[in-house]
Amino acid sequence: MYRLLIICLLLFSSCKEKEQKKEYTLAEKIANAHGFTNWDKVKAFHFTFNVDKDSSHFERSWIWKPKLNEVTMLTKEDTITYNTFKVEQESLKADRAFINDKYWALLPFQLIWDKSATLSEPSITEAPISKKQLNKVTLTYPTDGGYTPGDAYDIFYDDNYTIKEWNFREANATEPSMTNTFENYKNFNGIKIAQEHKMAEGNWNLNFTNIKVITE
Repeated sequence: MYRLLIICLLLFSSCKEKEQKKEYTLAEKIANAHGFTNWDKVKAFHFTFNVDKDSSHFERSWIWKPKLNEVTMLTKEDTITYNTFKVEQESLKADRAFINDKYWALLPFQLIWDKSATLSEPSITEAPISKKQLNKVTLTYPTDGGYTPGDAYDIFYDDNYTIKEWNFREANATEPSMTNTFENYKNFNGIKIAQEHKMAEGNWNLNFTNIKVITE
């Protein structure tokens, strides 16, 4: 019996050692730094997507139940609920908006979810807004399929794998179509979200409010 106990302890120790020595990919390191290991506990993700420019304000709210593949969009004009696996013609516009807004909110997780995209090798370079030396990696999408085929994103992150800025390059153009910060991070039940995205110049702020992460 003692021999069996010793064998079990050795097996357990070996498994723990292998777990500790697991090598994570760069995508996993970035995603995990933002709480990806907690995503499987999420039952519902509520958030409002806002864009404030000068005196104008735009917003739309979402309730996403990932385990049920159910999304609800709430605007001043309408409320639409649909299944993400069965996007009908009447929910196509809402789905395009959801993909966009979710991408801003959960970009680190998209590095894992978007299997068709390719991630470049990292390098160290000057970030476009802060001018700090940061790590840079580029996420590029294939030229066919999806709502915005061929787009590329230059992602700038610190040594803790937290995303600080990005360039969006439409259709993989040489020059950025848009450059923004990732700031005002907050932890919501283990999910770390940048609540604000600003440009280098101008009174423009894409931000998230009414964030709620409901877990099991």
